[in-house]
Amino acid sequence: MEADAHAEEWIRTHATEQPRVIAYDVHRCCGGGKLCSVTVRTQSRNDHRRDFVTAVLSDGTSLLVDRRAARRLPSRFGLTVRGLGPFKRLDLELSGEQWGTLLYD
Repeated sequence: MEADAHAEEWIRTHATEQPRVIAYDVHRCCGGGKLCSVTVRTQSRNDHRRDFVTAVLSDGTSLLVDRRAARRLPSRFGLTVRGLGPFKRLDLELSGEQWGTLLYD
């Protein structure tokens, strides 16, 4: 996993004691459809280490990746920053095809 310059700066300015998590959530809607989402967030008390694999950035920063997402992610992918102002957040840097594989396969 590689972080671009914006992501590295964001990580430095938003330091946490807990590792960040690449979370993969699946919800079913009333019509039977499957809604998948991927977020990069801080670890919560409800996260169990056994549900994650560890990924390491070039600077040594560790992130926990949901095992379900890890099976679908490419062997190399990037982190970037998306959003504006107070809504800026870390996000994955993937091609359209890679997003499709991650969310819909």
